[in-house]
Amino acid sequence: MRLKSLDVFRGIAIASMILVNNPGSWKHIYWPLEHAEWHGCTPTDLVFPFFLFIVGCAMSFSLSKYSQTTTKINTNIYWRIARRAAILFVLGLLLNTSSIALDVLLNSAPVENFGKIRIMGVLQRIGLAYFMSAIAILNLSPRNQKLLAVAVLLGYWGALTVFAVGGYTAGELTPEGNLGGYVDRLILGSQHLYKGGPFDPEGLLSTLPAVVTVLTGYFTGEWLRVQQIKTRTSINLAICGLSCVVIGHLWGFLFPINKQLWTSSYVVFTAGWALLLLATCYETIEVRGWKWGRPFEIMGVNAIFLFVASGIVARILLKTHIGTGGNVPTTYTWIYENWFVPWAGPLNGSLAFAVTAVLFWWLILYGMYRRGWAIKI
Repeated sequence: MRLKSLDVFRGIAIASMILVNNPGSWKHIYWPLEHAEWHGCTPTDLVFPFFLFIVGCAMSFSLSKYSQTTTKINTNIYWRIARRAAILFVLGLLLNTSSIALDVLLNSAPVENFGKIRIMGVLQRIGLAYFMSAIAILNLSPRNQKLLAVAVLLGYWGALTVFAVGGYTAGELTPEGNLGGYVDRLILGSQHLYKGGPFDPEGLLSTLPAVVTVLTGYFTGEWLRVQQIKTRTSINLAICGLSCVVIGHLWGFLFPINKQLWTSSYVVFTAGWALLLLATCYETIEVRGWKWGRPFEIMGVNAIFLFVASGIVARILLKTHIGTGGNVPTTYTWIYENWFVPWAGPLNGSLAFAVTAVLFWWLILYGMYRRGWAIKI
């Protein structure tokens, strides 16, 4: 069984990632395309959990022939899971390394900067969350999987609000004073965190609730596999989604919704919005047979390739320069200022730059789609 609505949802998620990651200028962005500065949630803050949710949904189909009740699970499945997770993690490290490598090669940056490579990142989190979720799915009963998800969310809430670390008061949820940042600095070292800061938004401890985001997608996929393709299924998805949005919002008064900390309330809140969007895709595509999702389906087929390739190209544009002198713009900035600002202005030009990036990569993926090229990990 394969649901096109899931492929379309994946395409929406990866297209949104490209859109929000490639503004012409980070100083000129419409607010829905910005992350919340700390507490809170914007539409942009929904993108990453949507992608993890879809990873979980896909796992319900790919792992459906395996069961924790089977007397002996073929060890090859564990090897494939570990291999896939490792590839994702290494690809993320290579993206982080590429920025420093380009600086060293093109801008005479010191070679010592290689000792400050950021260890975590988006792909690293996807790899780790996928690995831990798969292990739980293969070894726990459905009931215990759900108990684990609840225990992680409640335990993470308790850990971040009870323990005092680094001289800060208990429950300190600032970048410097939260438990996740303390764990990251202790294990990874500050020089290997995002921008050398006090914590990493894709850090180690906050990966645990991200696992629950994947498991939520898995539970949804498992439920969909046994449902009839009817409007009633879409309505039930929407009801569950709306309930999660409300519960997550209310929980946020006690444990603030925060993407960078991946708080438990954020997990529930974003899962709700994922269910609502999936319900829309399911109703229109599976139940009613509308064909609107093909452009997103094309992007979803090669989502990881798109993320890596677009990241590398963006880094090349940001590390190369056009012109001579001491204050020449990067290629990225030059394109934005000369091709987009003159006719659209700084703000709309920045948006047009991002939209153009999405269209550029869509054309490349369309060519791959026509040739049947699907790069799998």
